[in-house]
Amino acid sequence: MISLEGKVALVTGAGQGIGAVIAHTLARIGAAVTLLDLNEDLLTQTTDSLKSEGLNVRACCGSVTDQSFINDVAGDLHHQLGRIDILINNAGIIRDHFLEKISQEDWDAVMDVNLKGPFFCCQSVVPFMREAKAGKIINIISRSWLGNPGQSNYSASKGGLVSLTRTLALELAPFQIQVNGISPGLIDTPMVRGLPEKVRTRLLRLQPTGKMGTPEDIAAAVSFLSSDLASFITGQILHVDGGKSCGILGL
Repeated sequence: MISLEGKVALVTGAGQGIGAVIAHTLARIGAAVTLLDLNEDLLTQTTDSLKSEGLNVRACCGSVTDQSFINDVAGDLHHQLGRIDILINNAGIIRDHFLEKISQEDWDAVMDVNLKGPFFCCQSVVPFMREAKAGKIINIISRSWLGNPGQSNYSASKGGLVSLTRTLALELAPFQIQVNGISPGLIDTPMVRGLPEKVRTRLLRLQPTGKMGTPEDIAAAVSFLSSDLASFITGQILHVDGGKSCGILGL
């Protein structure tokens, strides 16, 4: 059984969806988890729900694009708990359009949250991890990093996050800090359920498994990579996508 007893984790984008389930899962297996999200209402609701289960969680409301805020969160967390063992960069947004319709504002917003945000979060925790000569950083990417029509900004941001993951894995390996990525495919989240039915039907038709994954599938992979069972894994991108990254059945 995987245990994170005594570990301290920071999960961004944890107010709902995949991030909330990751936070719940890590806390359930023993970690003290800080949930970070920009949406205060969702963050409070999720944190209160986890606390009602007796889990060791706390909330921080703010944006991953605010470097000063992120530095304060990491500093306060280390000061209060004495360590930061795990960082999960999950916060992300989409502003989908085909190339000609993507505004500079939409491009910048996606890059800021999806790529600059994880960069800031890594910068904020790595000094503490380097001092401890241990740490786990897991970036939640997306199968879209391989390319997806109508998502040039999103795909580019996630492709950049893949490169950041691999580069930091090399830089930080001498300090025993592991950096990996998880690339979800079609996952049953509020965002996906909000898509038009014809879009969901088309996406499911392209799934080799014929079904969506769940946030729990992603959280299980995060738990493994956060644990001592994955002590010799770094710089890897784990696709949790029901085989979609391999191709499409019937083509």
